[in-house]
Amino acid sequence: MSHLLVLEPDSEGHPREWLEHLVAYAAAQPRLGVTFVVAPDMGAHLTANLSSATRDRIQVVPLQPYERWLCTRRLLSLAAFARWWVMRRYLHRTGAQAGHFLSFDHLCLPLALGLGTGGRPVSGILFRPSVHYAAWGTYRPSAGERLRDLRKTALYRLMLMNRSVRAVLSLDPYFPLHAQRLYRHGSKVQAVPDPAYPQSATLRHETGTATPADRIGFVLFGYLTERKGLMVLLDALGRIGPAASARIAITIAGRIEPALRDRVTACVDALRQSHPDLVLRIDDRWLPARELDALVKASHVVLAPYQRFVGSSGVLLWAARAGLPLLTQDFGLLGRLVRDHRLGLTTDTTDPVSLAASIERMAAAGPDTFMDPLAAQSFVAARTPHNFASTVMGSLCCDAQDVERAA
Repeated sequence: MSHLLVLEPDSEGHPREWLEHLVAYAAAQPRLGVTFVVAPDMGAHLTANLSSATRDRIQVVPLQPYERWLCTRRLLSLAAFARWWVMRRYLHRTGAQAGHFLSFDHLCLPLALGLGTGGRPVSGILFRPSVHYAAWGTYRPSAGERLRDLRKTALYRLMLMNRSVRAVLSLDPYFPLHAQRLYRHGSKVQAVPDPAYPQSATLRHETGTATPADRIGFVLFGYLTERKGLMVLLDALGRIGPAASARIAITIAGRIEPALRDRVTACVDALRQSHPDLVLRIDDRWLPARELDALVKASHVVLAPYQRFVGSSGVLLWAARAGLPLLTQDFGLLGRLVRDHRLGLTTDTTDPVSLAASIERMAAAGPDTFMDPLAAQSFVAARTPHNFASTVMGSLCCDAQDVERAA
């Protein structure tokens, strides 16, 4: 029986969903044992659906408070070395044969310095490779972005030479080929599908707030920060003409970053004065998955006006699964996936004038004009929780298919 260890100190966003997928997958493989070392508040959540028959194979171990504190510091170099240290510690304590970091980007530093993991191999998921964007032709990096990519290139080269690193799983499907072409040991880099979650069948039916019949509904959701484009969106709405304002309904749902709340309130008040025909709803709270699912299904367009965001986004999968076009940045992985798979419309979302023009364009032409439903279905079908979990476990133990065949 293979015995693996998965470390994830965070408990929100991607890590929470991914841990659920990995626990469910491991529970279904009788020849696979996994120890999950996680934030203290995740323990009961992850074990709630485990049967007694699996609890000798599937262990959920809470981090000590000081361990989690170290692993989640805003000083990323400190957090990186803390996670490396905690991984070594629990690999030794549990006797696991190999370890997996759900978040690998910041581990590049200690691993690039040649630090080992006690003679046991490790793998991890790389969220934000960006060093290959220049090959796409439309990438015009700022000075800061150019320096960032040079730093990443150096760290990737050195990290891949570390004998402890067995596999680097990239959420960006275009990065592995780049790594294989340019880096020694680039064959360690593999693509991992960002899983479409949650599946509709697993959600209790809930009716979302209906978009008025004569309007096209646009929805922005998630944890709403300036980097997610909230303020640019509000600026863009103020630039939309009266004809388009009378045809659209905007829903902004999710917790708004506290530092932005006063600015958001001021912008919304100004919009209600300048655009009285615009339907604008603000729901400043965390929404559970079933409400988000209903909200997306009640809309016509999903908004992701990110500000030069690097990496993948689950919002794309929510939109594709619902068969809705995504209006998002033309920059980076998100923009390329939307263009390559015909999943919506891309624009310069850092420019409120460009964003406003794109909203008007979608309202005038109709949202269905901007996506291919069959392409969206294929995109989602390749990104299942099972494929994700199988790839993660297979990166460490022989081959995930061997584990499944033995079951």
